[in-house]
Amino acid sequence: MPRIFSGIQPSGELHVGNYLGAVKNWVALQHGHESFFCIVNYHAITIAFTPDELRRRTRDMAVSLLASGLDPAKAVVFVQSDVPEHTELGWIFNTITPLGELERQVQFKEKSARQEQVMAGILNYPVLQAADILLYLADTVPVGEDQVQHLELSRVVARNWNARFSPDAPYFPEPQPKLTPTRRIAGLDGQAKMSKSIGNTIGLLETPEQVWDKLRPAVTDPARQRKTDAGEPEKCPVIYPLHKAFSPVPVVTEVEAKCRGAGWGCMDCKKVLHTHMMEELTPIRTRAAELHARPKDVDELLHDGARRARLVARETMDTVRARMGLDASQ
Repeated sequence: MPRIFSGIQPSGELHVGNYLGAVKNWVALQHGHESFFCIVNYHAITIAFTPDELRRRTRDMAVSLLASGLDPAKAVVFVQSDVPEHTELGWIFNTITPLGELERQVQFKEKSARQEQVMAGILNYPVLQAADILLYLADTVPVGEDQVQHLELSRVVARNWNARFSPDAPYFPEPQPKLTPTRRIAGLDGQAKMSKSIGNTIGLLETPEQVWDKLRPAVTDPARQRKTDAGEPEKCPVIYPLHKAFSPVPVVTEVEAKCRGAGWGCMDCKKVLHTHMMEELTPIRTRAAELHARPKDVDELLHDGARRARLVARETMDTVRARMGLDASQ
């Protein structure tokens, strides 16, 4: 089987953007790939946090992933800090990664511009990301469009290490991106992608009432000031893309016709969307409640995932140490 790796920061419970942009795709891919899915809590400590908050967010993310359909019988689901080989390989990769490659990363420029004091972890973030991927010799990485540049750096890192320490037969693969079918979900303001830091998200585990309270004022086609105004679905930044993600194809076709012909008002369209969203999200919310009630079971699943991940990680690091001469004591 081809091997894939992908990770997600422990931001707490998933929101709809995370689910559609990444996790729903992971659930589908786990059936045809050897899959490693990681809650990357080392990446999360590059910004201010409290220990209790980090623990809670990590557990909540694990529950959301499992409730969404990641199956520990088919995929390895684990927490990054439970596999210390991630940071060991990350340091090794820091020694072969040119500083200029890191300074050119778009996300570094954006994040550093918002901070008075820029920590080294913000700069080195993509090096650890490369280690996360290459530790499992993954050849494919399901990513969103905003992570493609970081993945290109992972290929540079693999190339640099192979050239120095495995020139005859490259050891690390150069991982390729697999963009998710739903590549970008706009937030409820229609201005940026869904982000908890902006506060424009719909939580995956929110109640039907909470979801409706957020959908109701969501931005629609600006040309539709009245119910009788004709619209263009493609200019509706939030509701139409969500219909395409959650509603059956015949419903999406009806949405397009009713929007263009002013057969529905935007509120009518939102009510139909809400119905189809709840058909998919309610079972997830139910499974999440069951998992929250059994925290020890969640811990056991994560511990077993880390055990399985370390079997691969240790083998990789044994090879890396041997080829770099770091096994002198053996």
